[in-house]
Amino acid sequence: MQPLSVPLLACLLTGALALPVAAMPELVILVRHAERASEPAGDPALTPAGEQRAQALAQALVGLRVNAILTTQLRRTRDTAAPLAQALGLQVQPVEAKRGGTAAHVQAVADAVRAQTGAVLVVGHSNTVTAVLAALGGPKLAALCETSFHHAFVLQPAAEPPRWAQFNYGAPSAAPEAGCL
Repeated sequence: MQPLSVPLLACLLTGALALPVAAMPELVILVRHAERASEPAGDPALTPAGEQRAQALAQALVGLRVNAILTTQLRRTRDTAAPLAQALGLQVQPVEAKRGGTAAHVQAVADAVRAQTGAVLVVGHSNTVTAVLAALGGPKLAALCETSFHHAFVLQPAAEPPRWAQFNYGAPSAAPEAGCL
């Protein structure tokens, strides 16, 4: 599938936002956190390039009427979401990692998304973004590469079948490695 431009994507999906759906958001935007520093090892901040990408994300999404922002508890996801949250006057809602590894965390994020309405931004990690997309009814895609930060996935989970699209934002990332996006 070819990436769409943000304005075209907004035009295609805006009409769907008017459809009321109980206990399910009309629109879910999923991204990986922006570029991170290597230190401190456990919970690094964003690099200057990551800060620029976080600003680019805010610019790309500010017109989509996002009304909830979900991240992990890690700083890099919260910092990626911060410019949009500030622009919209929203609080970032961290979803704590659960026992049971990645699969349990993906399920917890999907459950947290399903509890929202409207448009929801989810900022995750290279190994969770496409898994959450699939858990919400989207396609099963390869995980994101460790060097990939520019992908954004948009899902209308209540559509039958669920509709999705992908767009790129910010500076291009390095070329993908084999077996990942």
